[in-house]
Order: sequence, then C-alpha cells, then structure tokens
Amino acid sequence: MQEDQRDPWLLTPGPLTTSELTKQAMLRDWGSRDATFIETNRRIQRRLLDLADATDSHVCVPVQGSGTFAVEATLGTLIGKTDKALVLINGAYGQRIARILDILGRRFETLESAENIPNDTAALAARLHRQPDITHVIAVHCETTSGILNPIPEIAGIVADAGRKLIIDAMSAFGALPLSASTIAFEAVIASSNKCLEGVPGLGFALIETNALQASRGNSPSLCLDLFDQWQTMKTSGQWRFTPPTHVIAALDAALEQLHQEGGPPARLRRYRNNCRVLVAGMRRLGFETLLPDHLQAPIIVTFRMPRTPEFCFEAFYAGLKHRGFVIYPGKLTVAESFRMGCIGHLGEQQIDGALAAVAATLNKLKVADSDPLPAPST
Repeated sequence: MQEDQRDPWLLTPGPLTTSELTKQAMLRDWGSRDATFIETNRRIQRRLLDLADATDSHVCVPVQGSGTFAVEATLGTLIGKTDKALVLINGAYGQRIARILDILGRRFETLESAENIPNDTAALAARLHRQPDITHVIAVHCETTSGILNPIPEIAGIVADAGRKLIIDAMSAFGALPLSASTIAFEAVIASSNKCLEGVPGLGFALIETNALQASRGNSPSLCLDLFDQWQTMKTSGQWRFTPPTHVIAALDAALEQLHQEGGPPARLRRYRNNCRVLVAGMRRLGFETLLPDHLQAPIIVTFRMPRTPEFCFEAFYAGLKHRGFVIYPGKLTVAESFRMGCIGHLGEQQIDGALAAVAATLNKLKVADSDPLPAPST
C-alpha cells in the first residue's frame, strides 16, 4: 500500500482504488478470438469458481456491464414464467431486484426489514411454510445502502430445509466475506469485477448450479442477457457471443492473481476488517456515530449519521475531503440523514489514517466543533 498515488483514494463501495499492477494490465490491446485471451477467460472462470468452492457443482458465466447487468441476466435466465420469487429487502439493492423482476414480468413477493435491521429469518421460514408456490428466495449478502451484513448462512439453511432455491446478490461481498458452496446451498451467486475483487467496473458474473442452468433454456426474455446462451457459446468455443470488455477482463485477471498472492479471501477480509476497525474508531473519536452496531457492520462500507451542528454541510465536507485526496459517498438511507465511507479497494491502514486526518482538517476548516449526529426520524 506504499505506491505513489495521484488520483484520489476512493473510500466508496465501487468503483474502487485499484493497484498499479491492475491498471497496467489494461495497457495492452487484445483480440477477443485470440487463443491467449480465450485462456485468460477460462482462467478467470476457474478462479472465480474456486473462490466459492463451487468448481464441481457450478459454472461461471460472465456478462458485459455492471453488477446490475449480471443480476438482471441471472434473474431472467433462472426464474421462469411459472416460478415465483421471494425477495428479501432491507435496502436499495433488494428494492432494485424487485424492480427487475417486475419489469421482467416474473411473479414475486417481498419480505422487507428496515435498512438498519438484518433480514428476518423467522419471518422467512414462516413465509415459506405458508406459501408452497414460492420457488426461489433472493437475498443480498451485504446491503451497501447501510453496510449491513445479512445472515446468509441462516437464510441458506432455511431455504434448503424448505426445498427452495437461493440466489445471492454477493456484489459487495464476494472475494472477502466467507461464501462456500460446501456449506451454503445456493443456485446462483452474483458478483462483479470490482468491489472486493479489486478489479475495474465493466464485467459481472454469476456462479450458477450446472443443473439449474441446463434447465433454463428459453427462460430469458433478452438476447444479450441470456446466460444459458452465453454459457453454451463459451462452453463450445471459449468465446463471448458479443464483443467482450477485453481490458476489464485483463485487469480482473491481474486482480485475481493479486488476491491469490495476498492470501485469498481470508487475508483480504483481515485487511478490510482492520480498515473498518481503524475507520470506525477514528470517526467516533471525532464525534461521529455509526448507523449500525458493530455486530451488524460488514467491513465493506460504513454509514455515519450526519452531524446536527449547523456548521456541517455535507457538500462542503465532501469537497474538503476531495481536496485533500479522498472521495466518499453520500447516504442512501430513508431512516437517517447519513454519508458513507468504504473500507475496501487497494487501501490499508495508512490510507485510512490519512482519511481520518483529512476529516479532522475539513471539520476544522468548516469550524465544526460538535459532531453530534442528527437524531433519527421518529417512526
């Protein structure tokens, strides 16, 4: 984490700060039908399956675009017209899944919790018991609206015991938080090239149970987002159906090698947890309050309540941090006025300490002496 950095450090949920090696991987042009490039694709697919211990049970199907492209592609491919999904919602990304299903014309219901409360596993078990027509449950591993960690192992156990299928949006968790097909039964896990893998945006992918994908022929209402067709073409020729994001793929290949060199997801998780620990402790010393208690906080992105002091203006705070070399995210909550600071990307404790110094300097510039948080609205 000592390399020179002229761009701002991105304390966001993605796009993220990437390493120099990852950036350099994008400096070469590739022919999409070149044998070396095809082998790069295959290597990436093997490595992504390995990360989830899913090599023997699932296949990896990539798709061009952001993570949401992969979510829509997976839902359209796996959830048929006669199926019915139950979407677990406690933030904007669960809501987005429901919107996708609605646009696709798929049958679905929702089970909602507040943004600062994990998915309700007891309510899930009761719903599945009452409604045998539900075929799929869709859950978000880490909901970056708040940074909350949802109880995926418990959800998976309930879904499996009920004989239903689980689809996990692991966009901001995959590559760091534990997720193994040997202990968690899932029909599909969806993620993207950036986030915890520390690649660049532009490629999403799904790890899909082979039998489920084989049975999905004809489900997708889309040409471009048909993962069954994408899989068939790649299985036959190793090639993408349409022009792939070659530079993004090369960057992901480099990023996955760096993940391996770092020690895999457990080592990356240790770094992120330390980033989160240092960030939260430092922000609390400066008077900020986290939205979530520590036991619900994933080490991905932290939501802080907005200070109540009238001298605090988020736009000026954001601009002050950017001027000092750090970019954060505005809040996305309905339960409280807030802003977010990420713990992931090619960052370590040195960069988090730098961000905390920038926060202190910006507060001093704004003459913010009291960072007591805004109270949450009454419900």
